[in-house]
Amino acid sequence: MLCLTSSSSSAPAPLLPSLADRPSPGIAGGGGNVRLSVVSSPRRSWPGKTNFSVPATARKNKTMVTVVEEVDHLPIYDLDPKLEEFKDHFNYRIKRYLDQKCLIEKHEGGLEEFSKGYLKFGINTVDGATIYREWAPAAQEAQLIGEFNNWNGAKHKMEKDKFGIWSIKISHVNGKPAIPHNSKVKFRFRHGGGAWVDRIPAWIRYATFDASKFGAPYDGVHWDPPACERYVFKHPRPPKPDAPRIYEAHVGMSGEEPEVSTYREFADNVLPRIRANNYNTVQLMAIMEHSYYASFGYHVTNFFAVSSRSGTPEDLKYLVDKAHSLGLRVLMDVVHSHASNNVTDGLNGYDVGQNTHESYFHTGDRGYHKLWDSRLFNYANWEVLRFLLSNLRYWMDEFMFDGFRFDGVTSMLYHHHGINKGFTGNYKEYFSLDTDVDAIVYMMLANHLMHKLLPEATIVAEDVSGMPVLCRPVDEGGVGFDFRLAMAIPDRWIDYLKNKEDRKWSMSEIVQTLTNRRYTEKCIAYAESHDQSIVGDKTIAFLLMDKEMYTGMSDLQPASPTINRGIALQKMIHFITMALGGDGYLNFMGNEFGHPEWIDFPREGNNWSYDKCRRQWSLVDTDHLRYKYMNAFDQAMNALEEEFSFLSSSKQIVSDMNEKDKVIVFERGDLVFVFNFHPNKTYKGYKVGCDLPGKYRVALDSDALVFGGHGRVGHDVDHFTSPEGMPGVPETNFNNRPNSFKVLSPPRTCVAYYRVDEDREELRRGGAVASGKIVTEYIDVEATSGETISGGWKGSEKDDCGKKGMKFVFRSSDEDCK
Repeated sequence: MLCLTSSSSSAPAPLLPSLADRPSPGIAGGGGNVRLSVVSSPRRSWPGKTNFSVPATARKNKTMVTVVEEVDHLPIYDLDPKLEEFKDHFNYRIKRYLDQKCLIEKHEGGLEEFSKGYLKFGINTVDGATIYREWAPAAQEAQLIGEFNNWNGAKHKMEKDKFGIWSIKISHVNGKPAIPHNSKVKFRFRHGGGAWVDRIPAWIRYATFDASKFGAPYDGVHWDPPACERYVFKHPRPPKPDAPRIYEAHVGMSGEEPEVSTYREFADNVLPRIRANNYNTVQLMAIMEHSYYASFGYHVTNFFAVSSRSGTPEDLKYLVDKAHSLGLRVLMDVVHSHASNNVTDGLNGYDVGQNTHESYFHTGDRGYHKLWDSRLFNYANWEVLRFLLSNLRYWMDEFMFDGFRFDGVTSMLYHHHGINKGFTGNYKEYFSLDTDVDAIVYMMLANHLMHKLLPEATIVAEDVSGMPVLCRPVDEGGVGFDFRLAMAIPDRWIDYLKNKEDRKWSMSEIVQTLTNRRYTEKCIAYAESHDQSIVGDKTIAFLLMDKEMYTGMSDLQPASPTINRGIALQKMIHFITMALGGDGYLNFMGNEFGHPEWIDFPREGNNWSYDKCRRQWSLVDTDHLRYKYMNAFDQAMNALEEEFSFLSSSKQIVSDMNEKDKVIVFERGDLVFVFNFHPNKTYKGYKVGCDLPGKYRVALDSDALVFGGHGRVGHDVDHFTSPEGMPGVPETNFNNRPNSFKVLSPPRTCVAYYRVDEDREELRRGGAVASGKIVTEYIDVEATSGETISGGWKGSEKDDCGKKGMKFVFRSSDEDCK
């Protein structure tokens, strides 16, 4: 790519002050394609791929820059030729992105330097002095006030530069900072109307309120602990897994007591549970400070501040480090789609009626989200880009987060924000004047930066629209996310559970929902997240069993038909969602064991109760309650994926969607999955198609006694294949599969089968005979004490994390030979 002088450009220049006025670098200042039976090819190596880097010679150019390299043929057109119809749109946004990137390279020294804004803005200690900087172009006068000067700013007036940036330098007193650590501060300024207002510094790293006073406003707190009090990370980041198995969690509601839980309590009490259930990633909600607890953390007031309800910044660092020590990566919910409408304690307080070029937000209707009652960023503004990009880097560098889940991406992608908009998959819905190119350029810059700073970062987009190439790399012409959430899946399950009798469930509709994704773009599948159980709705388990969960979950009495159905379908729904729905999997805290009821944060409408804003871990920890069965199955299906890596496999073939039998059969990776959704029919000798010939055995069985089933499927049975039709002629095969084997399939069960490696089997037999041990052939149970049981339940043991429950691992042939 070359950046050259140009007298005209098809892309307008980004919003920033005159180029001649910019400071030198380093100075603070200025549709888904249906995928039913697909074996996708490996990712291509693009010959002559467009290189979007900026050469040093171009950075030295002192004039307006634009992109002149040919970008008419982007790699995304090879992936999806239909996109070429919208070449003008892609050329426009690619050139906008490259122009913006070149300007940042030229005037700030590059994205990496630009994203270090938190080291320049806000309050920082530099060379024996405290320096505070704030972007507030609408202010006429400004002062720094706080406990350090008794809230009198007369002696701490700030100076404004031509870019609207206010600053002050305060020398240390007797070698100590003039503004003490953990002291309250605010930014006081007079705006054009003549009034003086106090605001929390936009870049503040901690904010607190007086919990003893109802509705007390937040105060900014200068957080700069001495070295002896700073948390020092001890553990490296875990390697990036081939497929993330994500445990979505909210720290505040993670305890059992009716109160706000802390970061350290979560680290010590909940992280071991997550690890024991074989997840490899934790996604934390509500980390950025938000004054309204019931917003679930999505109405952010202070973007650089750790939510003080659960502890201090050092406490959060302890949590992340503890997760890393357990081999868990940590993602953070980041909210850059909008900001809280609060004035006194939020970023919105800096909007005092100025024009959009001097504000974080758009003005008028464009700057307001009418459904969320929140403000919308102007992503074209230079200082907004600095603020948001620096925000990402801050959380990644200072707290060692391994990536982000971007909230509200659909709202960012379109000027209509997805409000009252149905997406049919027509490409004209994605690439038109409705598309917010400013926001897309920001996301391209953000994804490019994050992957440059941390190549193993995991970045997930919450997008319901299904915009094509959202999850393709930026240098291919995509937006750059690694995954998108498969948001249609939970909607389908909720619809079925609420509105359809079991006999009317459509196998083809279930499969279509689970596989309706762009096969070149990765998805995170989930049956339910926090969204599905917030007040007004219920968890899947509660939809299935409802009030009987209060009386019928004791294992000391026979299970009712409702409980039997509920536990069976809870396991099936989550397992088929994992196995067929995407390239990663997500579960919300507590749903792994069928947490009852719903989520309701304390608010006036519930008399400020915390009863539904907690997790009842005692339910799964109590031996005689049936919650243990659902939790055990969750452990086992994660262990199965850990062993066979089927989520990261490109082999996904659905061979049977039998509406009469209510059976779905598919292959994913090296496993064959059989799901029988029929309410009461057992199929003996049910014929199942497969790819490779040989001997198959049970790898995971939802009907096993250890999972609260009835133990009807034999785990010591060898299933030998038979050839089907002529080799290489699919139409002569059984369900287009060259081989088949027969299984027993009870109603409301799911079973995964694996192909036995005969060579290793011979070695295994010799090893087993020599050692005198009996080797199981499916997901086994390991406990640190007591008896190891195969296919049956014998109480509940302590696992190595000190939590009650059983730990499941797959017994590979190699392990059996040891």
